Amino acid sequence: MRRREFIALLGSAAATWPLGARAQQPAKIPRIGILDDTPMWQAFRQALRELGYIEGQNIAYEYRYGEGAADRLAAVAAELVRRPVDVIATYGTPPTQAAKEATATIPIVMVGVGDPVRAGLVASLARPGGNITGNTVIGPDLSPKRLQILREAIANVTRVAYVANPDNASSMAVLAEMKIATPAAGMVLIPVEVRSVGDFEPAFAAMMRERPDAVIVTTDPLHQFQVGRIIEFLANNRLPGMFGAKENVAAGGLMAYGASVPDLFRRAATYVHRILQGTKPAGLPVELPTKFDLAVNLRTAKALGLELPPTFIARADEVIE
Repeated sequence: MRRREFIALLGSAAATWPLGARAQQPAKIPRIGILDDTPMWQAFRQALRELGYIEGQNIAYEYRYGEGAADRLAAVAAELVRRPVDVIATYGTPPTQAAKEATATIPIVMVGVGDPVRAGLVASLARPGGNITGNTVIGPDLSPKRLQILREAIANVTRVAYVANPDNASSMAVLAEMKIATPAAGMVLIPVEVRSVGDFEPAFAAMMRERPDAVIVTTDPLHQFQVGRIIEFLANNRLPGMFGAKENVAAGGLMAYGASVPDLFRRAATYVHRILQGTKPAGLPVELPTKFDLAVNLRTAKALGLELPPTFIARADEVIE
């Protein structure tokens, strides 16, 4: 081989090798940032698997934990932005607000937010207009419906405590609805504010001084992190509890009526899929819940000394015996 041909061959190999090496390198795997991972996120990950996303192969998850506390949520949301991730997924209003404050460019898919418009997360349900979309947990006339169900189950309920988080705009929006719905239902509302872990014991003591007949508990992230504590308090004081998620009934709560939380997580996964395929969040309308669950725990009812009407039990979508 002539010297000139040998040099040309080496040059050709040198030019070709980096391209081949790059071709063998794995493609960038999308990273989904999840604020406050809990067992409820399993439905979200399962739905993504059904859409073809296999963890470690073509998708990765980054988990950060704020446990519903506003200051911690802000810090961990900023960590996800610095990581960075391709999409941030949030459950509830405070985590979504923290993510919104941390980034105006990374898409955010929210799950089960109460009132995203009133909370300032989106411009409107039909036209979110920014980097946030997803679904809401609030359906039409939900507060009156919960009171109606509570009265059907326990006829003598008149004084109802509602546990609200003042740092959660959606929780406060529901409180405003409850202030209208309770007098219309012939009931008295007892608002109880819990914005941090340290508020629970004083709030419980204040609640008992007001002698409620029943307690309504929301799906606020902070309250859900402490839901076992709430259920224990209700059991110790023989208080019936109405929850927003049937998972709380499986954990020992008396009853729940609200949007199907697993369904909301599954539907949120389809939004993540569409965003990863190139759809902008601003073009994806916020979805309202379409599936509602009524669940009841008969073991808890027996422990509370309650005999629920057979017609009420027959209406339930899930009965724990």
